Amino acid sequence: MVDIRNGEESDRFQKRDEHETRIPSILYAVRVPIEPRHQCLNKSVNASLSGALRVPASADAPVYASDPLASPKATPTSLEVAPHPAADFSDTSCTAARHAAYGTGKPEVLAPAGNLATLKTAIDFGADAVYCGGQEFGMRSAPKNFTLEDFEQAVRYAHARHARVYATCNILPSSDEVPRMNAYMGELEQIGVDALIISDIGVLMAARTVAPHTQLHVSTQAGVTNYQTARALVELGASRIVLARELDLEAIRAIRANLGQQIELEAFVHGSMCMAFSGRCLISQHLTGRDANHGDCVQACRYKYHVVEEKRPNEFIPVEVSEQGTFLFNSQDMNLLEHVDDILDAGVTSLKIEGRAKGAYYAAVTANAYKCAVNEYLAQREAGNVQSLALPQWLREEPYKVTHREYSTGFYYRQHPASESVTRGGYINEWRWLGTVLGCDEECGAGERCGEEERRGRDKERQESVGSGCDDARSGSGVECCERAECGSSEERRESERRLRIFARNKIAPGMEIEFLAPARPPIKYRVPAAGLCDGEGNPVDQINNPAHEFSLPLLGAEYIPAGAMIRARVKQA
Repeated sequence: MVDIRNGEESDRFQKRDEHETRIPSILYAVRVPIEPRHQCLNKSVNASLSGALRVPASADAPVYASDPLASPKATPTSLEVAPHPAADFSDTSCTAARHAAYGTGKPEVLAPAGNLATLKTAIDFGADAVYCGGQEFGMRSAPKNFTLEDFEQAVRYAHARHARVYATCNILPSSDEVPRMNAYMGELEQIGVDALIISDIGVLMAARTVAPHTQLHVSTQAGVTNYQTARALVELGASRIVLARELDLEAIRAIRANLGQQIELEAFVHGSMCMAFSGRCLISQHLTGRDANHGDCVQACRYKYHVVEEKRPNEFIPVEVSEQGTFLFNSQDMNLLEHVDDILDAGVTSLKIEGRAKGAYYAAVTANAYKCAVNEYLAQREAGNVQSLALPQWLREEPYKVTHREYSTGFYYRQHPASESVTRGGYINEWRWLGTVLGCDEECGAGERCGEEERRGRDKERQESVGSGCDDARSGSGVECCERAECGSSEERRESERRLRIFARNKIAPGMEIEFLAPARPPIKYRVPAAGLCDGEGNPVDQINNPAHEFSLPLLGAEYIPAGAMIRARVKQA
């Protein structure tokens, strides 16, 4: 299989028309790219699709003639799949240097995205890869999710920045969903997604045929808990195993010790956890008819429960742990930021953040935090520090600046396993996302606004240079970005005031203590000036209190705030 690792390969699908074969189907025309080394696949797929209607097993059985993999004989043995190279399980080294075998030279930070804007934000804030679902066949139906056109834009955006896009196809499909799902995976390959995330073995085998050049990742929904299962899935075509969330570090080490360097291991390190094994829950479907295994979970485990006595059916008896009641199945969230060294040393190659139903702010904070932690890990290992990872205080605080439930370290440490939060339901929300920086204007001494083209040019230059001169901040020393020559002396700055253009989401008032979060550096603290707030037309306003509109505020001081930076403030004390 071919691994699409960077933008240079993103146009690969447009350069091989001579090797493409259009395969007819009654309802769908699926384009399956055929390269010379896959000529055997070409023959087998054309043979399996040459028929029209298939002969059903019985008169009442449905016929799925639109399935690009439907077999004329309707037998499992008639389906040929693309040849898969034998896996090498011999090299079992588990050092930081081993991560260079996975294409980037660094462990992967994998962020979630429920829409295109969130995907772009996650990549801008350091994610090496983003996983997202289409409007079908993914395990999250609540987010907007991605159309095929969205996937095309996502792949272009990611590959241009040397990031990757993984598409979820990890539902447990029913028979009537199989034809469309197989066609859909072929469409995703044509678009150029880097991997499909799959939980069903039948889907895995079908993907080898309809998407032979796309990597296949086995979802955590498959519940892989041992090296034997991992090996079997690799032999079936998987290039990565997403481990069951219930594994501890010792179990992960055992799996890695019995797999070779070719095999990637992915593990969840942050976000919500399901009270059911590897997310295979039936409570939602049982209580409401909404199927969690099709991405439609109502999170019934978060409900507040009471006891009902058989002979008094209308009398609810509280099971009080606190005055708010009891939340019997309300699992804690996971936060492994301060333990990424243990996870990576155990043999994990991709750190996965949960949260496709979360927004852009959550993706920015978590991607930035874990990317900075991985960089710290690599720097400290390179410097010879093999002890516990030391993170700066600002970085350790980042997970607490997004909405979350009570944190735990999951099941990685046997002595401190995850549990449920029985005393409270809902989220802990101590910080609020106030808006996003659009750019920075400079006003001349006469109060004349600079030209639009000049402003855009400067903003672009600043965005490109935001990382230069900030290596200390990226390495976690707490050193903030240097003063830039363009800012000039303090006298010059007073003569040429800089204004920050923002897109507001929540109220910003004079005197507020706010923070700007930019990629790969500590947050910048700032007090909103007592005067100088303006709306998008330049008219003075007392405060910013109109969400989804553009405003501006004076930027006093030498700090440079890049476009795309998140604005936030504490709304209540911990």
